[in-house]
Amino acid sequence: MLGKIADRKTRERIRDVIDGLATEPDKQGKPLLGELTGYRSIRAGGQRYRIICKIEGEKVVVLVETLEIRKKGSETDVYSLANKLLRLKLLE
Repeated sequence: MLGKIADRKTRERIRDVIDGLATEPDKQGKPLLGELTGYRSIRAGGQRYRIICKIEGEKVVVLVETLEIRKKGSETDVYSLANKLLRLKLLE
């Protein structure tokens, strides 16, 4: 998903946010509700992109599930995409 982003600077900023999840990931972003309970949303790439991730256990395994632009009301919105992947059982 990161490789699809054309702008190099944006990719680097998003990669920095993802790398930053190694330290206290449970305190970053916000917990999601509804179908996405158990996942967190983290803003990245100039606030346009959202990283949807899940943090597993004491060992702190961070799974980046989706990475897309927030487009409220659009089928390609990051939250719509994450919900669709969850319904298709493609998210862990």
